[in-house]
Amino acid sequence: MATLHRPARLASGAVAAALVLLPLTACSFSSGNVSCSNGECTATLSGDGATATVLGTEISFGGTQDGRASLSVGDTSVSCGEGESVSLGPLSLTCTTVTTDSVEISASVN
Repeated sequence: MATLHRPARLASGAVAAALVLLPLTACSFSSGNVSCSNGECTATLSGDGATATVLGTEISFGGTQDGRASLSVGDTSVSCGEGESVSLGPLSLTCTTVTTDSVEISASVN
């Protein structure tokens, strides 16, 4: 009988943990190369092909050329220089730092 109750306890524990964490992720969180607070996120993408999921959207980094970073969401691509803002998919992005092999962006939903 203990075996029958165990999955139910594990499932209810997982649901309880998710409910406790939900309010925390809505306000602020940090995961790997992405940090979010109050609906705005920053991410650092290093190396060609690097990706980050920002506000539910996966952004890919295609490298830099002449001080401009190449970024894409799905089939849509843009480039931006340091301090420039662009729209990419559902996001508004600002390239805050562009180096020879990385870009730091801040993002919010359009």
